[in-house]
Amino acid sequence: MNRGRKIKLAQIFLFLLGIFLIYSTYYCEKTDFKKKLISDKTKKEIIREIKESESKDANNIFYNIKYSGIDLSGNRFILTSKEATTSEANEAIINMKDVKATFYFKDNTILNVTSKTGIYNNQTLDMKFDNNVLMTYDDNWLKADDAEYSNSGNYLLIKNNVEVNSDMGNINADKLFFDLKMQKLDIGSFENNNINANIKINEKRF
Repeated sequence: MNRGRKIKLAQIFLFLLGIFLIYSTYYCEKTDFKKKLISDKTKKEIIREIKESESKDANNIFYNIKYSGIDLSGNRFILTSKEATTSEANEAIINMKDVKATFYFKDNTILNVTSKTGIYNNQTLDMKFDNNVLMTYDDNWLKADDAEYSNSGNYLLIKNNVEVNSDMGNINADKLFFDLKMQKLDIGSFENNNINANIKINEKRF
């Protein structure tokens, strides 16, 4: 469970607890119970904790963020997200929503990638794209559930329900592995772990 979800659950719990205790206090007063179930000090403490949780949650969320840089292959990229949060365990990890990445290759071609969610490491420049991944390159497009761009490993891995429509033909596969350094594409299947095709890319690539 990520930090944002934990904070939300804590807020809900504290809010419900506060309502219950305050209601119990007033109910007891109306029925002539003289013993207080909650003190003013406790009420203030509950309110303070709720406000602190809301403040921490708000400080962890960023909107309309943009990253840009150059990968190890010398290609320029721009990465944007409508909403993002930092990881509690590692500040270099950025969890993103409504993600868009644009890669400008040295041969003047452009690769666009979009997904509903994603993860970006602002130290290694590695990226992960999840949920409705769509890639477009010239007149070619690709759809998949997940994709991983490794700047450090110099590869692009696309997996789960991969569908490709390109000038080389239509492809359906479990996974595609692009070796960006060698400009090589492997197409594989999870069921038998065999490579169904091995295509050498000469002029165009994702």
